[in-house]
Amino acid sequence: MLLTEQAPSTPKNTVGCVLVVEDEAIIQEAIALSLREEGYSVLLAEDGYSALQIAKAAARLDLVILDVMLPSINGLDFCRILRHEGNNVPVLMISARGNESDRIVGLEVGADDYLSKPFGMRELVARCRALLRRSRRDFVATNATVYKFGDITMYPDECRVTINETEINLSPKEFRLLDLFMSHPRRVWSREQLLEKVWGVDFVGDSKTVDVHIRWLREKIEVDPSDPKHIVTVRGFGYRLG
Repeated sequence: MLLTEQAPSTPKNTVGCVLVVEDEAIIQEAIALSLREEGYSVLLAEDGYSALQIAKAAARLDLVILDVMLPSINGLDFCRILRHEGNNVPVLMISARGNESDRIVGLEVGADDYLSKPFGMRELVARCRALLRRSRRDFVATNATVYKFGDITMYPDECRVTINETEINLSPKEFRLLDLFMSHPRRVWSREQLLEKVWGVDFVGDSKTVDVHIRWLREKIEVDPSDPKHIVTVRGFGYRLG
């Protein structure tokens, strides 16, 4: 059921446009009020199907706050569909399921951050700010250099990567990870260093998100992701290129 107060076109003079997908009215209203007080434009949906329609139709969408347990299409499936369609809008997943395995599943299906219920509205707003800051930096080219490593060629100023001259599609985080590795070949990066460089010092999520994004990156650039030759694990230290 669509709960937006207007059609999914949004004002231009706002901090950002946030889609809140939550079927509990009290929680939905509290989140919407907190965001509007901070200057965000807010779109509302109470089920996954309506949320997908809004995501496709919105003239501007900067962030999705997504409950896991939803009618029609649950939050995990919503996120899978969104990413499958190539939509890289940042997703903050919220759920009463807060154990480690649930957080990992949320990150693996494409969420950028995971917040367990109950949570404070100040923390939620802070996480929204952090996600928006990082997403707006994601595709800023670092320089005009062309990097080559084996069959991989990277064009940082064009945000473009090819393997054997065939272009591949990378998410913003995957691109920034590969950019960091290719600009520093053979250097070993710890998870903490990768979080700081790619996600930013204000990242408040789990360091396991690095492992999840490394796995996704390997699936796109490795011949055999289970036996990687490009992004190599240095046991006890982190990851390196080559």
